[in-house]
Amino acid sequence: MSSILRKVEAISMSSLRDFLKVYWPLVMIALGGVLLALILMDPAPPKQVRFAAGPNGGAYHAFAERYKRLLGEQGVDVILIETAGSIDNLRMLEDDDVDVGLVQGGLAKASDANDLRSLGGLFPEPFWVFVRQDVMADDFADLRNSRVSIGGSGSGSRILATQLQAEYGGDWLETTRLDLAGMEAADALIAGEIDAALFTASIQAPYIDRLLNTPHVRVLPFERAPALSRRIQALSAVSLLRGVVDLGEDIPSTDVPLVAPVAQLIVNKELHPAIEAILIDAASQIHSEGTLLAEAGVYPDPDITDLPVSEQARRYYQDGPSFLRRYFSFDVANFLERAWVLAIPLLTLLFPLVRAAPPIYRWRVRRKIYVWYADIRDLERRGRSTEGDQARGKVLEDLERLQAEIGQVEVPLSYTDDLYRLRSHVEFVKQLVCNKNPVKVAG
Repeated sequence: MSSILRKVEAISMSSLRDFLKVYWPLVMIALGGVLLALILMDPAPPKQVRFAAGPNGGAYHAFAERYKRLLGEQGVDVILIETAGSIDNLRMLEDDDVDVGLVQGGLAKASDANDLRSLGGLFPEPFWVFVRQDVMADDFADLRNSRVSIGGSGSGSRILATQLQAEYGGDWLETTRLDLAGMEAADALIAGEIDAALFTASIQAPYIDRLLNTPHVRVLPFERAPALSRRIQALSAVSLLRGVVDLGEDIPSTDVPLVAPVAQLIVNKELHPAIEAILIDAASQIHSEGTLLAEAGVYPDPDITDLPVSEQARRYYQDGPSFLRRYFSFDVANFLERAWVLAIPLLTLLFPLVRAAPPIYRWRVRRKIYVWYADIRDLERRGRSTEGDQARGKVLEDLERLQAEIGQVEVPLSYTDDLYRLRSHVEFVKQLVCNKNPVKVAG
């Protein structure tokens, strides 16, 4: 039994050596290809992203903090950069001071399409006009002579407010363009220091929620909201439904028509596609829940943008997360996605090599055997033509030496029949030379 096991082991080792002889060049080529792929593959995504977050305490900043938490779970550190608002965010994106930012719709310039991309519209930002109950105003135009805060110089609220003042026409006093913003403007309105406060902000903004629930402050309706949305492309008509803020207190007490641009997630065109993918993942988690102004599943929306939507975002909205992202972590999925791009041509190269390896190997092994036949034929020719025992003995010595050299040849077990056939042919030539006798003529 032990003898059989030793034979099986010897055959296995021989087969392994045969396999390595056939495929070791392919293994080396494959390893070289993998190394080359690792060198040439797209760079790994950055582990740190700069996010223009808007003013602290605003809706943009609150959303940015949620992005920071979700991207942090994927191993990407988000640095929140406090800004004055949308205009400031857009400027920092243009100057490449940040990678990502929330920007109010309608503020981007035509030239921004060269360097910036949108990942989709995220949520409506109504243009809120809050006035004190004692202010005699039924329409936006009635505020021409009032003390109105329209936001800071770097905010989208101020841009839209001045644009609407121009749409309504007439002369507006300088007091209608005070630069208070956010909670500071809300506090001033509640204290009676100003007559009205204008904001472009999500309904989730803390100061919006505070003003909606303040008894002596009301929201001024835009009765001609559909007309305004036709005249200003960035605006859409929305409605704050009766009781949607507080059903028990009936806030608001009637439906309030409003106009609203849609906030967008804007990125630098050079941002790594993998970072774009997890940003869209986060946007879907944050903004698909629905708000008091929008139904669930409406946002994010790639069709409500004023900048080109990135290719990565388009694919995501059409097909959802990639196959690898569904089953692997961000780091692993990203590595496999980058490696796969170069794996295809590498496999394309290896397939013909794998098919060509066995024939090449067979030729190499058989060449080790067949190369001796030239010597055998030469010795046979010499043996047939030689005369005399001494010359014939020299040929036999050469045949003996040739046979010894052939005995040193190693070939795989599957080719030993060819080797032994060669050795039998040497023996045949030896017998042929030995049996060659001179012809005797009778005298």
